[in-house]
Amino acid sequence: MKLQLLIASLLCTAGIHASQVHSSTHALSETQEGIKYIKMLGGTLKSQLKEQLQADPSGLSAIGFCTAKAQLITDEVNAQLPDHAKVRRTSLRTRNSMNKPDTKDVEIMKKIEESIKNKTATAMMITKVNTKEATRYYKPLIVEAACLKCHGENISPEIQAVIKDSYPDENASDYTLGSFRGVIVSEIKKR
Repeated sequence: MKLQLLIASLLCTAGIHASQVHSSTHALSETQEGIKYIKMLGGTLKSQLKEQLQADPSGLSAIGFCTAKAQLITDEVNAQLPDHAKVRRTSLRTRNSMNKPDTKDVEIMKKIEESIKNKTATAMMITKVNTKEATRYYKPLIVEAACLKCHGENISPEIQAVIKDSYPDENASDYTLGSFRGVIVSEIKKR
């Protein structure tokens, strides 16, 4: 009888432990999934921009790339994702109107921007936000030296002309090194 109680107790404990491990693994895997999609988009865009800047240090090739390909790459990455997920870029000061933030984006970006100014956050941090429809993961984009060619205070007249022609609602210039530029956001719909 004691042996049967011991075995039943062990089985019950093992079952509870297994359900807790499954539960925490599921939550972790959603976070990993969100971060994976951020890396897919961010990595693709950054590597291709880097190639453009190496081929043409003036930045003209890079602005041409962004104008012609950045949104296309975003769409291509999203086409590879499962139906319950999407990834995008946005900013408090957008250049491309297709990247306009929603109300939740603005709220979160203002908090991220403030924490970066106060040096309580880094470019590597991920902010997780639950909405009614999805879980969002926000990764900040911080202005690096290469970004200044098209987003800085001293943009060449040639690049300014391309920006003016391509983006009539341009509002993404005059950044300084290390400032908050925007975010990459991945969304995992609640299932």
